[in-house]
Amino acid sequence: MLVDADRNPRSRRHSGLYRGIFAILNPLTVDGVIPPGESYPAEQNPPPPIRAQAMNTSALDDAKETTDSLVQGPLPAGTVASDFSLYATPDQRLSLHELKGSPVILAFYPADWSSVCGDQLTLYNQVLPTFREYGATLLGISVDSAWCHQAFVKDRGFHFSLLADFEPKGAVARQYGAYDSLLGVCKRALFVIDKEGVVAWSYVSPMAINPGADGILDALDALADSPHSTPTKSQ
Repeated sequence: MLVDADRNPRSRRHSGLYRGIFAILNPLTVDGVIPPGESYPAEQNPPPPIRAQAMNTSALDDAKETTDSLVQGPLPAGTVASDFSLYATPDQRLSLHELKGSPVILAFYPADWSSVCGDQLTLYNQVLPTFREYGATLLGISVDSAWCHQAFVKDRGFHFSLLADFEPKGAVARQYGAYDSLLGVCKRALFVIDKEGVVAWSYVSPMAINPGADGILDALDALADSPHSTPTKSQ
């Protein structure tokens, strides 16, 4: 079943869900600059002038190779979802195939403890009873360790699992086209997988924007209306 992200569901019980936007200020500092009116002590030599260096093209080539190895864009609807096994606790793993037979929501996000990620996952925790009405299981995934997840879940009171895509770093996110190789974190990406293990809907949000839950609920609505799905291609 392919989900049309633009369709209007018959029921809009989930309209008006929270969405948040944040901005990150990243002040720059420069070391070694002598304030106006001051000078180096006589016994010290000033630092050598900064000289332009030739561009390291080999580093750029390595970065391009790494980028090219990633799945470009999120796995689209109709793609068989890549199976994986990740730690849900420091001593227990969870595999995607264990959940076959019911819908699965994958919420990739950049980092525990960040403001937007905290707001997004708190919203999903509040909407969790509605997700479960559809028989869906929610899983959060980031590159944080299982220990970090454990502390985050306890602090926020989440009632769903956070999986550690920790080592190899971002390996699962890469398979889903949900890894940012420049920042070294998961993208803010959402996937709804049907009961047969096929991607029904996917979306990548800008890093600074909480995507809310409307898209997830629209996809679950569509699956509930037409529960049978057929994969169109394999990954």
